Amino acid sequence: MNIHDSGYKKLFSNQTIFRQLLTTFVKEDWVDDLDFESCQTIDKSFISEHYKETESDLLYKVGLKEREIYIYILIEFQSTVDDFMALRVLNYITNFYMDYLTSNKGVKKLPAVFPIVLYNGERLWTAPVNLKNLIEENPSLAQFSLDFQYFLIAENQYSKEALLTIRNIVSTLFLAESHYDIDLLETELINLFEAEADKQAVSLLLNWFKQLATHGRIDSSDYRSLEQVYLTQEEVKTMLVTALKKERKEIFEKGKTEGKVEVAKGMLSKGMQISLISEITALPKEQIEQLKSEI
Repeated sequence: MNIHDSGYKKLFSNQTIFRQLLTTFVKEDWVDDLDFESCQTIDKSFISEHYKETESDLLYKVGLKEREIYIYILIEFQSTVDDFMALRVLNYITNFYMDYLTSNKGVKKLPAVFPIVLYNGERLWTAPVNLKNLIEENPSLAQFSLDFQYFLIAENQYSKEALLTIRNIVSTLFLAESHYDIDLLETELINLFEAEADKQAVSLLLNWFKQLATHGRIDSSDYRSLEQVYLTQEEVKTMLVTALKKERKEIFEKGKTEGKVEVAKGMLSKGMQISLISEITALPKEQIEQLKSEI
């Protein structure tokens, strides 16, 4: 099941989910001092037009020790890894700073911005996180060389065991993305609903999963479908049974087909005629001929 969609922006716009992302996956000392009660999303996007189909961004303003810090989250959906991601992220941050100066006349200093790249693709992330690693070292520019780094959260770098130890909304999302197991995930979602105090936040994840299991990719026009709040475990179980019925049937049918293929291969190895194999297994003759060519 392919669970990549732009509904991520809706998920991480929820303050509980945003807080869990930072407190669980960003191991920086200052995170403990963030005032999450004061956080607010900034309704602006800084990604280039060229990348709007493969990424989304989210900007938070959060209180930090009588000051404010901005958290910029770039959500990367494309399966390929862009070696020059550091340059792209720096471009988005400078675009934000220029916009900030336009909107805040007379400021003496720019606010701190912490850039996060959240990657949910299947390939391992191999791109440098620091811009200086993308720039020729000769001649050496010493203190005049550009130095910028983003914080990478690559979902597929976390093991199933690590995510099952965390057991919060974000870790369950990562579990669904990187270690998809329909039975395990169903159990984890039910347990998560019972354990999570913020039912609205966990309901967002449940509805996101329901929409993807039932209809596939979520468009921004479908965001309203994510807002249903579940109140009881029975409601969650009923929803999951309905949402996963189609997928369980597909898995069953695939298993039956794969079983027939193995039977057909065994018959071919014994020299049985293709027409007879087709009659017994109900597989098309063309498929059996293809199997024969592969043996």
